[in-house]
Amino acid sequence: MAMPNFTYLKAKSLKEAIAQLSSKGAKIQAGGTDLLGCLRDDVFSAEKLVSIGQLKALRGIGQTRDGGLRIGALTTITEIENNKTVRERYSALAQAASEVGSPQLRNQGTVGGNICQKPRCWYYRGEFHCLRKGGDMCYAFQGENQFHCIFGGHLCYIVHPSDTAPALVAFEAMVRVSGPGGTRLAPIARFHVPPGDNVQKETILNPDEIVTEILLPPPAKGLRSSYRKVRARRSWDFALASVALAFQFDGEKIAKARVVLGGAAPVPWRSKEAEEVITGRRLDAETVNRAAAAAVKNAQPLKHNTYKIPLFRGILEEELTAMARA
Repeated sequence: MAMPNFTYLKAKSLKEAIAQLSSKGAKIQAGGTDLLGCLRDDVFSAEKLVSIGQLKALRGIGQTRDGGLRIGALTTITEIENNKTVRERYSALAQAASEVGSPQLRNQGTVGGNICQKPRCWYYRGEFHCLRKGGDMCYAFQGENQFHCIFGGHLCYIVHPSDTAPALVAFEAMVRVSGPGGTRLAPIARFHVPPGDNVQKETILNPDEIVTEILLPPPAKGLRSSYRKVRARRSWDFALASVALAFQFDGEKIAKARVVLGGAAPVPWRSKEAEEVITGRRLDAETVNRAAAAAVKNAQPLKHNTYKIPLFRGILEEELTAMARA
C-alpha cells in the first residue's frame, strides 16, 4: 500500500511539539519504526508528522537524586541494552531490550515508542474494520487467534507487543507525560489501557501528550531480575510468551515478588497469583511448580492458542529455577 501524503515538521522544543500535536490529524514521530508501518498499512491516517527526534533533552540515561534511574523517552533500545548501569542494576530491562526486533530496529527504535506501539493483530493491521478501528466486532475472537491473548480478553483479544514494558512494570517504573496542561507522572502499571476500559486506546496518552521520560526506583537490597522471551524459531519476531521477574531476596526467601507476563494479554499482565505463592518462601521445587501453575490457573484461551498455557508454565518453571540458582 502506498504511503499517504502528509506534512512534516521538526519540532525545536517540547513546547512546540505539544502545540503542533494539538492540530487536526497530527501524529508524533520519534524513531518511526512503528509509525511508518501503521501509515503504510492504513491503520490510521496522518495529515502532519511532528518529529521530536531533535529534542536532546529527551535522550540519555542518568541516575536520579534518590539513586534510581532516569531514561529519556528518545533513548534507543540499543542504548538501554548496552548501558552498564542498566545491565548491572536492572538486568531484566537490559535483557528485554536485547530481545527487541532486529539490530537495525533496536538502533532506530526508542523506549518511548516501544511502550506506546500499536497492536500487531493481523485483523487490526489488515483490511478489517474491527472494534479497535471503530467497527462492531473483534474478528480474532472466532478467527485466526493463535497469537492472541489468554488473559484480559474483553471485546478485543490483542496482546501487548512490547518487550520493555513487562520489565518496566516488574521494576515499578513511572512514566512522565507532558501536554498542554503541564506534566504528570503515572505508574507504568496503569499506563496501558485494557479493552474493557476503552477498546480504541492502548495507553492513557491524549492525542496532544508526549512521553518524555521513564523513572525507575532505586534497586532494593537483594534484588534479582530476569526476562525470558519465546518466539517462533528464534526469529526477529514478537513474543509468543515472555516473562519478566523482579524478586527481592532476604537470605534464601523472597521478601517481594513481581511476575509480569508478555504476549499474554492486551496489557503487560501482572500475575498476582504467582506472586502470592512465591512471597515469603524459598524458591524450592515445590514453590516453583506451584507458582507456575498458579500463573496460568485463570487463563481463558481461544480456540487456537491453548498451547500458550503449557508454554507459559514451562518458561516460568525454568526462569524461577534459574533465579533460585543465581
